[in-house]
Amino acid sequence: MQELNSTTALKVQRPERIIQFGEGNFLRAFIDWIVWQMDKKTDFDASVVIVQPIAQGMAERLQAQDCLYHVNLQGLIDGQAVNSLELIDSVSRTVNPYADHAAFLALATQPDVRFVISNTTEAGIAFDPACRLNDAPPASYPGKLTQLLYHRFRAFNGDPAKGLIIMPCELIFQNGHHLVDCIRKYIELWKEDLGADFEAFRQWFEQSCYVCATLVDRIVPGFPRKDIDAIQQKVGYADQMVVQAEAFHLWVIETAANLPLEQLAREFPADKAGLHVIFTHDESPYHERKVTLLNGPHTVLSPVAFLAGLNIVRDACQHEIIGPFIRRVMYDELLPTLNLPEDELLHFADDVMERFCNPFVDHQLTSIMLNSFPKFQTRDLPGLKTYLERKGTLPKGIVLGLAAICVYYRGGQRGDGTAIQPNDDPRIMQLLTDLWATGDVRKVAEGVLAAQDLIWHEHGDLNTIPGLTDLLTESIQSILDCGMMETVKKLKD
Repeated sequence: MQELNSTTALKVQRPERIIQFGEGNFLRAFIDWIVWQMDKKTDFDASVVIVQPIAQGMAERLQAQDCLYHVNLQGLIDGQAVNSLELIDSVSRTVNPYADHAAFLALATQPDVRFVISNTTEAGIAFDPACRLNDAPPASYPGKLTQLLYHRFRAFNGDPAKGLIIMPCELIFQNGHHLVDCIRKYIELWKEDLGADFEAFRQWFEQSCYVCATLVDRIVPGFPRKDIDAIQQKVGYADQMVVQAEAFHLWVIETAANLPLEQLAREFPADKAGLHVIFTHDESPYHERKVTLLNGPHTVLSPVAFLAGLNIVRDACQHEIIGPFIRRVMYDELLPTLNLPEDELLHFADDVMERFCNPFVDHQLTSIMLNSFPKFQTRDLPGLKTYLERKGTLPKGIVLGLAAICVYYRGGQRGDGTAIQPNDDPRIMQLLTDLWATGDVRKVAEGVLAAQDLIWHEHGDLNTIPGLTDLLTESIQSILDCGMMETVKKLKD
């Protein structure tokens, strides 16, 4: 079996137009795969230079393979199973700013560079006041980026044409807005160090750089440990950087206020490559769609399916009784609460069901039920309230999901003897322990719904929602008396 590098496999040399902070599995299976697709299908003609964002990382391992690696996509597309292996050559090289800070700063002087993309985890976009302009390098990602921007400003004498389009992919809502705030804070913090350049650099950033908020969506399990021997035999290379990911992908890019949408789409023509990339002036409806139609059904289906004796998401979706319940919650109760065009919502919901039924991934229901009450608060409660407002009645499937969470948090065992092991904030766990100790199902329902400070926060005491206390009590009692499967069977409009 051959080693994988540029002497044993073809690697096309392209201009380095993208600086990417992060070398992890997600970026390599998502962004670098997208760039690879764009290079193949459009005249984008770009490569990615990867910056390792923390002191310990995988840049050296990736460089050992000349930044070549395979992506193994698995899943369903239009009902057809996909299990592909593709050699990605879109990454030119890696830079470790902790080992070679000068090489990092030299990226700022490359005239072809136009884009900055990042995924430094949810905690990566944070302001650390200890970072200084002359640190080698600053500890935080926004600090490193601001330092790089300043060196670019200096290298090109503030040329407006040398500003950068910055597209963070960290999994936080409005990630671009948070990043802009951090950069502005660093410019102000470093005012004395910037000296006479302060005001000109500040204006160059505000006027010539464009920070876009984005929403990314692709499940990336990462290195395929159990399949690696078979994969290496199939490709014929000892690839140690294989990344496994689902076939589905979505990237929503909200253009910056100072960047026309048409210009962004023209400069970064991902849509022209047939990719599922959406350019928009506002990512929030798409964020709400993902939270509501992917995360929302997950949170409801998991305790219902588990208490019905199932263990895997795919099996729940394909079950003759639980499957229709999941579709009811998704299509009939949650989907009508959203404000995007119905055909877009239906297409997205269909994609979600395909992802839930992925034949290559055994997604355990118990892995989804960590912190179920806070998840319900953010993912399902807004839909419950909007449904009631629009329909004049409560969504019984969503309420049954909340009832299932309440019963799951009682602990004990389900019918087949499998242990029920809830895991949440210790204060929430104690609340449920105390409520179930009363032996009164209505007190359980009332106590959970009244937990404003602990669970529901700005939503207030949910006992004030008309009919909710009664329906939740009735649903919990039915689960206890009849079992989950029978309760789902008798669920009526």
